[in-house]
Amino acid sequence: MEIGVFSVSDITQDPTTGRTPTERERIKAAVSIAKKVEEIGMDVYATGEHHNPPFYASSPTTLLGYIAAQTERITLSTTTTLITTNDPVKIAEDFAMLQQLSDGRVDLVLGRGNTAPVYPWFGRNIQDSLELTVENYALLRKLWDEDVVNWQGKHRTPLQNFTATPRPLDGVAPFVWHGSIRTPQIAELAAYYGDGFFANNIFWPKEHYMQLIGLYRERYAHYGHGTADQAIVGLGGQFFMRKNSQDAVNEFRPYFDNAPVYGHGPSMEDFTAQTPLTVGSPQEVIEKTLSFADAFGDYQRQLFLIDHAGLPLKTVLEQLDLFGEEVLPVLKREFAARRPAHVPDAPTHASRKAARDAALAGETVSNG
Repeated sequence: MEIGVFSVSDITQDPTTGRTPTERERIKAAVSIAKKVEEIGMDVYATGEHHNPPFYASSPTTLLGYIAAQTERITLSTTTTLITTNDPVKIAEDFAMLQQLSDGRVDLVLGRGNTAPVYPWFGRNIQDSLELTVENYALLRKLWDEDVVNWQGKHRTPLQNFTATPRPLDGVAPFVWHGSIRTPQIAELAAYYGDGFFANNIFWPKEHYMQLIGLYRERYAHYGHGTADQAIVGLGGQFFMRKNSQDAVNEFRPYFDNAPVYGHGPSMEDFTAQTPLTVGSPQEVIEKTLSFADAFGDYQRQLFLIDHAGLPLKTVLEQLDLFGEEVLPVLKREFAARRPAHVPDAPTHASRKAARDAALAGETVSNG
């Protein structure tokens, strides 16, 4: 099980002090958080992509490249790379460059995003959203898998004898997850290609995500990539904790009540009862996180949102220290003990290269 954190990159006023951090402070904070993620033994740091205030992460690969230079082990990922409005050529080149710089420590989550105005900002029509997703991803795969690409589609000028540079590291493209909170067609797309499926798993009750993940698993098996329980699933989640549960509740309440995403809506108690958010002690975080597999099956990646709603960097780093001391070792041990032997680990560059090399060796032997 890979365990890490992800950020939506919001710049939000701290409701307890009235202070709003600057863009520079939040960007630098992301680097500090990623370094702490590696320090405490977590596996993944991921960032979203947004092109509007109050978010800062308009260039995820720039941020992740900077983090790559200051880390050695963690996987660097996105929680949304906009497949609809980014040019597939630029995605192919940017992530191959990041892959080369990080020695393969990179993957990405493709999605359509949740900001409708982004389409006209980049010269696209939101009515073409699904068509753009399917066409752009097919082109992205060709750009990574084929050295010379000839291609023609509906939404982009044709390519003739084009080679995206740099090429993927070792000839193995970055692993792709597809993220969706509402669209069955995205689960179908992930299953068709044998890619991963990442469920945000933050805002809505688990039953909503169970339907999408169930569809993805069923179709993954249908397309012959493995059994349904071998499909590659990632989940989001949220926590705020202190050693004493009531201290966590008291401290987090003003942040929850004023959060741009869910503030001024359900009570914190109702929200924690209905969604994966845990506000409480380390043991409560452990128990709720381990329950995710009961609903969704054995899965490969668990990411937590912890740096949002105006929480100061000091508090976020304290959360990570406590997580590393009291939660992470238990989750790692329990998830490993529960996972059946035939359920794969999360794909890495090394494991995918080994599988590719083994397949090529098998072909060579069979061809005599």
